[in-house]
Amino acid sequence: MSLRLSTVILPYRRWNEGGRAAWQRAEELDFYTAYTYDHLSWRSFRDGPWFGAVPTLTAAATVTRRMRLGTLVTSPNFRHPVPYAKELISLDDISGGRFTLGVGAGGAGFDAIVLGQEAWTPRERGDRFAEFVPLLDRLLTEGSVSYEGAFYSAHEARNIPGCVQRPRLPFAVAATGPRGLRLAARYGQAWVTTGDPKLFESGTPEQSVRAIRGQLEKLADACAELGRDEAELGKVLLTGFTPDRSRPLESLDAFVDFAGRHRELGFTEIVMHWPIPDSDFAADEKVFEQIAMEALAQLR
Repeated sequence: MSLRLSTVILPYRRWNEGGRAAWQRAEELDFYTAYTYDHLSWRSFRDGPWFGAVPTLTAAATVTRRMRLGTLVTSPNFRHPVPYAKELISLDDISGGRFTLGVGAGGAGFDAIVLGQEAWTPRERGDRFAEFVPLLDRLLTEGSVSYEGAFYSAHEARNIPGCVQRPRLPFAVAATGPRGLRLAARYGQAWVTTGDPKLFESGTPEQSVRAIRGQLEKLADACAELGRDEAELGKVLLTGFTPDRSRPLESLDAFVDFAGRHRELGFTEIVMHWPIPDSDFAADEKVFEQIAMEALAQLR
C-alpha cells in the first residue's frame, strides 16, 4: 500500500463558526480520511466547547463528497454496541460508504466515569473490548442478532439493510497489548497506534521507532496465529503522542523525515491533528497545509 495522509478534526467549534469550513478544507487538501475523537470531552478541552462525534460526522458527510470519515477512536466507555451499530449503519449510508470505525479499549479519563460508574480496571477494559468488537461485527453484518454476554446483550437486534460497504464498514482497531492485537488481527481492516505512551515524556524518537517496530512484530505474530496475511491490514499512526510531539509539523522537511522513517516500518497512513491554537495541537496552519499538499510527492 502507498502512504496516505489523514487528519483529525477535534469537535470543539460550532458548526457555523469554523466547524463546517474545517471539514470542507480537509477535502480540498485531499486528505484520505478526516477523523474526529469519539469522546464526551477530552483532557484540556473538558471545560470548553465540545460536540458529539456522530452528529459532527453526519454533518461532515453532507458537506464532503470524496474524503473518508471516521472515529479515532470509539470505545466502550459510554457506548453500547446495539444502539451504536444503528448509528454507524446510518453514518455509512449518509456518507455513501465513506465511513471507517476507529475503535479502542478506552482509557481512565473523564469518559470512563461520566455515566456514574467506577473507573474500570485495565483488565475489565480489555474484557469489555473483547466483547464489544465481536458484537459490533455481528450487528453490522447480520440482519438480526441475539446475544447474551458478560457485559452486553442483544435481543433480536435488527440492522436492516446493513452497511453500504460490504460485508460491513471497516474497523481500524487501536491496540498495543496481546488481546487487543488479536482483535485487530481477527476483525480489523487496519491497526492504529499512537506509539509507546511510556516514552512520551522522556523517550527519544529512536526509542519510539524501536518500540513501534516491536508493536508491529507482535501484530504480525497475532496475524500468523490466526492464519491471516498481515499485509492485508492497514497500519495507521496517530501523531502527536510520540516523543517527537509537534516537531514533525514544524516544517515540510521535518514531516517528510518523520513520515519516511515510519513508512519504512510499514505504516500506510499517518494522521495529523488539525492545528488548534493555544493547545497541545498548536501548529502553523500554513505549514500544515503545505505538508498536506506537498509531503506525499516528496515521499514517492
